[in-house]
Amino acid sequence: MKKPVIKKITQYTFAAGVFAVTTFGVLPSTGHRANNSIAINKSAVSSRAMLYDNLALDSMGLSRTAFNYAIQGMEKLEAEGKLANTDLITIVDFSLASNKKRLFVIDLKNGKVLFNTLVSHGRNSGTDIATAFSNSPESFKSSLGFYVTGDTYRGEHGYSLRLAGQEQGINDNAMSRGIVMHSASYVNEKLAALQGYIGRSLGCPAIPEKVHRAIIERIKDGSCLFLYSPDKYYMAHSKILESLPVPLPVTLPVSLPEDTTIA
Repeated sequence: MKKPVIKKITQYTFAAGVFAVTTFGVLPSTGHRANNSIAINKSAVSSRAMLYDNLALDSMGLSRTAFNYAIQGMEKLEAEGKLANTDLITIVDFSLASNKKRLFVIDLKNGKVLFNTLVSHGRNSGTDIATAFSNSPESFKSSLGFYVTGDTYRGEHGYSLRLAGQEQGINDNAMSRGIVMHSASYVNEKLAALQGYIGRSLGCPAIPEKVHRAIIERIKDGSCLFLYSPDKYYMAHSKILESLPVPLPVTLPVSLPEDTTIA
């Protein structure tokens, strides 16, 4: 009489295991995250995370790692009630050289890349590629991590956007340092083609003059901005990244955006 009972329990356990792996990407017997080769149910994955493949962001140069961290970090800020606008996200991928269009403004609600353009790094962060970062005043270096966009104002560089750093010891001095998004004449493709890199700022993410107003107007007042680099110090000390699960890739059919502004 015992054999049928054992067999029945084994069948239920196996079925539950298959369900858990298919739905959550987790092996129930060990508690560890499943191998990336395991198929993941689309319904169990954030629809935002699916946009990387849907929008062919790899073909535009944005690294999957930067995108995955950006989405998960944004969702953490959202859960903490720090974002007023969760319909879009802005990602700066500093793993790319400055002559590449490494700023991406993505409409998460409608699944579109709104802007893809050049963006500067701080003059003491590097020449063509940003490799050094700081939260210190007068360092003239970029600060990595998550920001919440603030209000706009007219300052030394014209129409500008305040940025509130969300990571203690990493970018929380942004306001006191005057780290804002503004336009700059030295951020242009002609200069990039001439010398191999664009001009550098005092630490601000400066963007091209011809699109700065449109970008600032779109992302102001409480949206998420993420400045990424595979920097060892940042990766080891970011409390936001530390709290995130290991991102699982999802491959979906590609659908290229038709109205992306490429500047």
